[in-house]
Amino acid sequence: MRTTGTTIVLKWLLLTSWASSTGNILETCTDLYSSLCSYRNLELAWKKARKRKTLKKYVIDFEANLENNLKQIKYELETFTYSPEPLATFIVRDPKTRRISASHFRDRVVCHALCNVIEPILSNDFIYDSFANQKHKGTHKAILRFESFARRARDLGSCATCFALKADIKHYFDTVNHKILLQIIEWKISDKSIIWLIKRILANHKIGTAGQGMPLGNLTSQFFANVYLNELDHYVKYKLRVKHYIRYVDDFVILHRDKKTLNQYKFEIGNFLKSNLNIELHPEMSRIIRLRDGVTFLGFRVFRKHRLLKKSNVRKIWSRLETLKIKKDTGEINFEDAIRSLNGWLAYAKFANTYKLRNNVYTRFNELFYKSQ
Repeated sequence: MRTTGTTIVLKWLLLTSWASSTGNILETCTDLYSSLCSYRNLELAWKKARKRKTLKKYVIDFEANLENNLKQIKYELETFTYSPEPLATFIVRDPKTRRISASHFRDRVVCHALCNVIEPILSNDFIYDSFANQKHKGTHKAILRFESFARRARDLGSCATCFALKADIKHYFDTVNHKILLQIIEWKISDKSIIWLIKRILANHKIGTAGQGMPLGNLTSQFFANVYLNELDHYVKYKLRVKHYIRYVDDFVILHRDKKTLNQYKFEIGNFLKSNLNIELHPEMSRIIRLRDGVTFLGFRVFRKHRLLKKSNVRKIWSRLETLKIKKDTGEINFEDAIRSLNGWLAYAKFANTYKLRNNVYTRFNELFYKSQ
């Protein structure tokens, strides 16, 4: 693990950086946990938790008695009696089968309140080329960065001699080790009350092996996933001294002109992950690809002069249209919901060279939703 300074310096960083971005919430607070428990912070957390969910019944119910609900959360946190509700777990297939766990709305407020105070400290150490779950980042920025790296590599040689190590972590969210994660966090955050709350949230995930794993779908899981693999980022950038490296959650790619060098990187990264983070590379999904053959990354297949959608994502939209039609006919959604879903997919697909595909999808949508009326 890496140490990055004293607690005093870290608290000063928090007071300066976070206070400026959240309206000086920390002005009257003397430690992190009291900052977290402040009514002002909880109110900010509620506003973040309700974004794009204002019409959900559980949000409306919570807001019907908003002040008392926030005060109750504040009391439970201050008296260390807070206990998260059991997670609601369901399966999605997109097309990969995933187990998603959803927190009770009040627990989402707590997660936002926690991230409000710890994110400025922990993310201060993130590398530039980590692109998941951060402001001004995202999948499109990661793809653009990949293409920039690819152009640099090709400037030094032909496309035929450029390679990419495309890799991800085997069962990543299910295998994150709580003890190691807490050690990483404690290098920067010494507030024992903050650590108590983090342990409380981590322990609420009761599927799999005790002491490991985080639920997909939770705000804290997304953030802690970055914190955990930030150790890998620093190893790759500053120990292996890799120039062309990009990571998005547990997917990462390294570009190089020498295939032997990439094989060596793969070997050393695999050893580092096992010995330091108790996780491992996915054996089937971690391989070296020639750039001219196209590299599949974050839902797109990226070539030298164009991008395509993954074949599985193309297949998915056709079944999605049929599902939208069924949901509309059964009253589960209305026509406006179907339009929003279509427009969301079209905006996503537009990032690739999909002009003909988008026209075909739009035509099929019209056949299903207009001609049948």
